[in-house]
Amino acid sequence: MMDVNLDKADATPLYLQVAREIRRAIADGEALPGERMPLAKDLATVLGVNKNTVLRALRELRDEGLLEFRRGRGITVAGTPERGAVLAMVDDLMTFARSRGYKSEDVISMIQKTVG
Repeated sequence: MMDVNLDKADATPLYLQVAREIRRAIADGEALPGERMPLAKDLATVLGVNKNTVLRALRELRDEGLLEFRRGRGITVAGTPERGAVLAMVDDLMTFARSRGYKSEDVISMIQKTVG
């Protein structure tokens, strides 16, 4: 995860940018299923953001099923690169849609109509 693209001038919240970069790392095979993630404080230092920003991003990815939190074992990658790639595309779609005034519910409705 050394090639990180955070843009503090971007309107996208930093935690979502951090989550996007971790998704990308999983999709690109830089972080493999079963692999332990670095400590949040270490990630924050590398990324140049607050530790709470990293923790929020990690919780977001846990809720998506890409990361697993285990007491005493830290945070490990749970998802597959394929899932990460799809989630990265969904994230890009949502960013695109929001920039054009659409809400999450609007995009979900569009997808449901498309798939039937």
